[in-house]
Amino acid sequence: MNKIKLMSHLVAGYPTTDLALTAARALVKGGADILEIQLPFSDPSADGPAIQTACTKVLERGYKTADGLDFIARIHKEFPDITIYLMSYGSLIYTPGIEAFCKKAAAAGVKGMIIPDLPFDYDEGLTAACKANGMINIPVAAPSMATERLSKLANAGFPYIYAALRTGITGTNTTIDESTLSFLQKVSAGGSKVYGGFGISNGEQAKALASSVEAIVAGSVFVRLITKNQNDEKKLASAVEAKARELSYSN
Repeated sequence: MNKIKLMSHLVAGYPTTDLALTAARALVKGGADILEIQLPFSDPSADGPAIQTACTKVLERGYKTADGLDFIARIHKEFPDITIYLMSYGSLIYTPGIEAFCKKAAAAGVKGMIIPDLPFDYDEGLTAACKANGMINIPVAAPSMATERLSKLANAGFPYIYAALRTGITGTNTTIDESTLSFLQKVSAGGSKVYGGFGISNGEQAKALASSVEAIVAGSVFVRLITKNQNDEKKLASAVEAKARELSYSN
């Protein structure tokens, strides 16, 4: 079986810190190469109902950014060879100061930042702050971008670009067709490696995408499994690991 590189999304602290750690371990065991860990945010504009609800539940416990960074540090300590990207929104990293935030994120073990509401060419200094702290900024490309703007992003010299495979919010089903693959070609035209996600939930989609991206990205599918099995830790671990394996080994 050929391994498909998998970036799996996890909401820090959801549904509890212990269960989120259980889920992280299951993802790694199932074959996740990269953990994209989201800091819970009150108005996550790009996220669908599953992730929005998860964020709300965590925030209701009084969860803070510092708690999320502590969670990341614990995972990094346990899995030092797994790449961790931090996903959040601009105001959460802008408020404490982007330079200060990036310094803390890097100290926790973060290797890259995914901030979908910060445009690549008006990023408030995020790319520079990432570089100064040994991380990378991973901008987001969407099919709704004008051709000229997409070309500008593709040729801006970013090592990686996150390609949202369709417009709208995460979590609803995505069909991988010729237009999807054409979009991915445009995103990678300047030499950036591409992570492709939004609505990826099964091995068939993973297999269809695998040759066009550096890694497939799956998020809501895991959050839904965590939600469904949150009252049974063993079932949660088993379900998450099985889904990660399905997405990772579909070739």
